[in-house]
Parts: sequence; structure tokens; C-alpha cells
Amino acid sequence: MPIPQIEDLKARVVAYARLVEDMIEQCRASLLKRIPEALNEVVQKSEPRANEFEVELEEECTSLIAQHQPMAKELRTILMVRSMTNDLERMADHAVNIAEAALECIGLSTSHPDEDLLKLFGETLTMVDNAVRSFMEANAQLGKEVCEADESVDQLATDILERVSASMTRDPFTIERSLCILKIAGNLERIADLSTNIGEDVIYMTEGRVIKHHMAEEQ
Repeated sequence: MPIPQIEDLKARVVAYARLVEDMIEQCRASLLKRIPEALNEVVQKSEPRANEFEVELEEECTSLIAQHQPMAKELRTILMVRSMTNDLERMADHAVNIAEAALECIGLSTSHPDEDLLKLFGETLTMVDNAVRSFMEANAQLGKEVCEADESVDQLATDILERVSASMTRDPFTIERSLCILKIAGNLERIADLSTNIGEDVIYMTEGRVIKHHMAEEQ
């Protein structure tokens, strides 16, 4: 017999995902417009709410499994929500790291944010949004596209690392700001990796197929 609470569970994890997505976007916009108050809001207000979401969803998943002993796709969906909850909690932590580094950047320089860093924000946010949509729509193909997009984000993060490292070597006065840029880029790359986890889990949820160890061969 279908478990009616599953649809509510899915809606709540999507709400959690949108909160985390908003945290990342707020970091991007605040860095671009130099708004430290909005960055402080990510740390002081959004993160505690994200932590509450995590606890509530973990408890609900455990309760549904204990009460209903679900099978097949329903069980995969609940396990997907639990895994996604963990990934979102880690994304929220990375968003806080980004907010803190962005505050440092604003304090150290009046110059426009690094263009490649803004591009990395955009590509990462697209991955997060597509990962959430793939879950909402139970769209395995979109989940696979999220996994494939990770390579582009990794390459952009590597390019930033190489260019900024060279800049620090040439001009020691840029070191502090450069380290902030690298911290933001590193955390965005981790968020992209976590989006890939969600894409892989969507494929498992919809098809019962584990692709974690096969993506490299398919690409």
C-alpha cells in the first residue's frame, strides 16, 4: 500500500534544497554588490534553519522506515531523501565557508570580484538547481547531465587555482585576497561534487541502478 507521507517528505527536502540554493546565490550576489550584511545573514540566520531541516528530515526518514517497512521504489525514495539531506547539510556548511571568505574579500579589496569566480558560481548554481529538478521530476537523464557537468566545474576551479597561484608568486601583496578567492572556489567545487551525488542518487531512485563507479567509462 502506498505511503502517503512520502509526497510531503519529498516536498520538504525540496524546500531544504531551495534554502541551500538561496544561501549560495546570496553569497554570489553579496560578493558582487559588496553587501556584508547579507553575507552575515547566511551565517547567522540561514545556517541554523538549514540545520533544523536536516534534523527534521532525518527523523522523518527513520520514522517512515520503522513504521511502514517500505519496499522497492518507496524504500529507494526514502533512502534518497536521507542521502540528499546529508548532501544538502554539507552544501550549507560550504555556503557558510563561502560567506566568511567573501566577507574577507570585501574587506581586503574594492576591486570587482574575479570574473572566473563569478562564472564558477553560475555553473555550480546551475548544477544544484538541475540536481534538485532531477529529483522533483524523477528525471534520470537530467541526473546524468548533472554528473557530466561536474567535469567543467572541476576544470574551471583548476584554472582559477593555477592563475591565482601564479599571481601570488608574482605579487605577494595579492596573497590575502588570492587565498580568499581560492577558498571560495574550493567550496564551490565541493558543492558541485555534492550535486553530483544527488544526480547519481536520482538515477538509483528512479532506475534502481548504481552508476557511481561507472560514470568514467560512460563519458
